[in-house]
Amino acid sequence: MGVRFYSVIMSLVRCLTALLLAATCLVAAERKPNIIFILADDLGYGDLGCYGQKLIQTPHLDRMAAEGMRFTQFYAGSTVCAPSRSVLMTGLHTGHTRVRGNAGTVNPLAQSLRQGDMTVARVLKDSGYATALIGKWGLGDEGEAAVGLPTRQGFDYFFGYANQHHAHNYYPDFLMRGEEQVRLRNKVAPGSADNPVAKRFGVGYASEKVEYSHDLIAAEGLKWVEQQKDRPFFLYFALTTPHANNEANRDLKNGQEVPDFGIYSDKDWSAPNKGQAAMISRMDRDIGRLFDLLKRLKIDEHTLVCFSSDNGPHNEGGHTPELFQPSGPLRGMKRSLTDGGIRVPFIARWPGKIKAGVVSGHVGWFADFLPTACAVTGAKAPAKTDGMSLQPTLLGQPEKQAQHEHLYWEFHERGFNQAVLMDGRWKAIRLNRTDAPVELYDVVSDAGELRSLAADKPELVARAKALFVSARSESADWPIKEGAPGGGGKGGKKK
Repeated sequence: MGVRFYSVIMSLVRCLTALLLAATCLVAAERKPNIIFILADDLGYGDLGCYGQKLIQTPHLDRMAAEGMRFTQFYAGSTVCAPSRSVLMTGLHTGHTRVRGNAGTVNPLAQSLRQGDMTVARVLKDSGYATALIGKWGLGDEGEAAVGLPTRQGFDYFFGYANQHHAHNYYPDFLMRGEEQVRLRNKVAPGSADNPVAKRFGVGYASEKVEYSHDLIAAEGLKWVEQQKDRPFFLYFALTTPHANNEANRDLKNGQEVPDFGIYSDKDWSAPNKGQAAMISRMDRDIGRLFDLLKRLKIDEHTLVCFSSDNGPHNEGGHTPELFQPSGPLRGMKRSLTDGGIRVPFIARWPGKIKAGVVSGHVGWFADFLPTACAVTGAKAPAKTDGMSLQPTLLGQPEKQAQHEHLYWEFHERGFNQAVLMDGRWKAIRLNRTDAPVELYDVVSDAGELRSLAADKPELVARAKALFVSARSESADWPIKEGAPGGGGKGGKKK
């Protein structure tokens, strides 16, 4: 009797164990994947080793590319910060999205998302995700633009800079947590007296440097991920490196603020050049820490991590772009509509889902992130978007991947500037005025956009002109302002 009873009990234990194991596997299978989008600030197409950089060391991002997928023709939402981030968040290009330029202090609401705007954070939050922005926002601010703050645009948690000009200072006297200022131990000297942004935010430069904001942001991001390890989450990790402190550069002639030059201390380079390299390698180091954390928490294979930059490289911190060749083979830099200003690194890693070491020539851009996030999580995508899900490409099914007929950009500095990429190959640019001549380049065979084919291909020029009108909608905040005839430049030299 005792033996039979024991046998029955053990059978029940084995059945219960099997049921619990099956239930655990089912829960794991049903749990939605985490998403982390890491955004660098003013990092060029050629600034990473996996994209051809020879002098600056980025081993962790290079390993991310080796373990995931690296895109060779991926585009930012704009050629400057705020509108590019607006495209990333809303899935709408600069002819449709709310924020179409860097508004400065003239009209804060023009650089703010509004009530009713749909963001990727709002979509994922509604689908049960914990959501956080840690780093730089630039699409809302304290005061009248508070409607655009991250906590009012779908993010449960926010730590960092609300105002993008404030983000120029790596040693600020405060950062934001939620909608409140968190005081730091830095003391800030005022910037140039004629700079209203410096007056308002104390952008200038730090007279006492104690807490480096990038380090605080990196630590906060890692802490938040660890807190969310048991539930699906979306982290928008918007780092400020390697953007220059433009205001400090006016006064100190070195806008590349970093605690130390690290492995570049002994280089025969100028201080701004050492600072530029050190900022990129410091960013790379902290991304490596993030991957180590994901593995330690055993959520590495359950997390899609994307990395990109908001626009092309800057030339604002006193460093020497000719040394590092940050645009790689492309022409132009930040504020250019040639590919050097808008083609950016894009790497995606998802162990077990994305095959390792894949290089993709698929033409994608920031507007694709929102529909991609919806596809991989099962969230309901907004009816209106200028993007297409990258899920087929990421999962190794290129035959199922939808292709863009065209990509569109407009830029509201130095007149009204437009660009359109047709069929992933033909790039048309019109600078300064709506009646300006159109430049046309074959970016497949002429990545540097050195020879305009406008005279040889009038049918493509005509198609581009039609798209310059039809691809956009009018915006009261961003009306077309024609520049002076003949202005606007050619988008910069090849860098």
